[in-house]
Amino acid sequence: MKKLIFAVMAVMVMATPMANAQKVNKDATLAKLAKADADVADAKKGSKAATWINRGKAYYTAASAPTKDIFVDMPQADLELVLGKADATNEGVQLGDGTYTELVYPWLKIYMADGKIATWVLTQTVKDEDLAAVALDSYNKAYEMDNKSASKLGDLLKQLENYYSQNGNVYMKAAKYVDAAYAYAQAYKVQESPAFAGVKDPSYLYYAGYLYTIDGATNNASYVKGAEMLSKALEAGYTDPDGNIYYYLYHCYYGQTDSSVRLANLQRAKDLLMEGLAKFPKNDRIVEGLINVYTSDSQVGDPTELIKMVDGALERDPKNKDMWFGRGRIFYSMKNYDESIASFKKVVELDPNDAQSTYFLGYFYIAKGDALNDEINKRDYKSMAAYNEDQKGVNAIYMEAIPYLEKAYELNPNDFATVETLKVLCFRLRDEAGVMEKYEKYNKIYEEMNAKRQQQK
Repeated sequence: MKKLIFAVMAVMVMATPMANAQKVNKDATLAKLAKADADVADAKKGSKAATWINRGKAYYTAASAPTKDIFVDMPQADLELVLGKADATNEGVQLGDGTYTELVYPWLKIYMADGKIATWVLTQTVKDEDLAAVALDSYNKAYEMDNKSASKLGDLLKQLENYYSQNGNVYMKAAKYVDAAYAYAQAYKVQESPAFAGVKDPSYLYYAGYLYTIDGATNNASYVKGAEMLSKALEAGYTDPDGNIYYYLYHCYYGQTDSSVRLANLQRAKDLLMEGLAKFPKNDRIVEGLINVYTSDSQVGDPTELIKMVDGALERDPKNKDMWFGRGRIFYSMKNYDESIASFKKVVELDPNDAQSTYFLGYFYIAKGDALNDEINKRDYKSMAAYNEDQKGVNAIYMEAIPYLEKAYELNPNDFATVETLKVLCFRLRDEAGVMEKYEKYNKIYEEMNAKRQQQK
């Protein structure tokens, strides 16, 4: 994501350090906002575009007051000329993916790295609302009343865009992804103003959507916002160089779990991924997304459509563990257990310490044995000897599962499902040489683990 952030960095509003420490007079600022609101509410004054412009200026000034003279990479010496000495200093503070020196001020906390500002987090605002958004609405109202005011609004709107862009950058650095996403989305909204004189930059929408996608992992509602932002970016003609916008859009639709729209979202995700694949055929993440979609619901499509895509990707990158994993999943969904087993053997060959994949490999052998057992039980046997002979073949398949399941247990001895599967399988095969001892071992472990689980309830 660092690469992305560098790409979206907007021109910062740089300030010259002042001789006296910056002060934010909340009461005076609120009084100015109240006067600006009263002026636009006045029948005579409110009919003039200039009144709305002045209201916008007042609200922008209030929004930017706590941070108006600071900027990323500002040296601490210059910072202290602007804000004075910090009320408190905390060393070794973890924020996002970094460790910083935290400087506590009345209105914000500033995070320093190598003696320079890295980012900051506001702790209070002049008023509990997005004041810059009110400024934007005021500027748009002024233009609506008198489109000749556009010449006066150009610089003011650029100022607003820079404000939101800067907020997006610092919130991103601080791992406040939702705040950063909102700020980038607002930066684009400023550009959508009819009075904006510059060129629209839909990358703002892309970064907003990407950040909502990240947050969606813990907040499902963010997937809805992410889909909105990314779709809007596509409509505006934006795609990132690698086509990852399609992969993130897939995540946003796939991640929405509301059952009433689940199938429609899966279909939408599939259509977007197919569109992305046509434009970016070398993007393996898109292929991986398609695997997930096709194997989620049989109504979405036939998984066999994916085989050529996946095998093509593996020809380009035969060591792509995730792609082999996906290939195994596809064949498992098709009940082609031999191919799923072959694929997962490749996975564990590439990563012998992958406990999950090792477990699945063993599980696929069980699935293969179960399928053959079901087939045998449907046959009309003329003798018990013939039946027993075929059952030996089933047991031979089951036996192949044990080494992989035991390996999975060694890699992750705390996984209850692995122990339970081993216990059940070994009991079934207890008459095979050496298996009864394995059953006793894993049955004991199972009972101990189950007792602990019951105590924790």
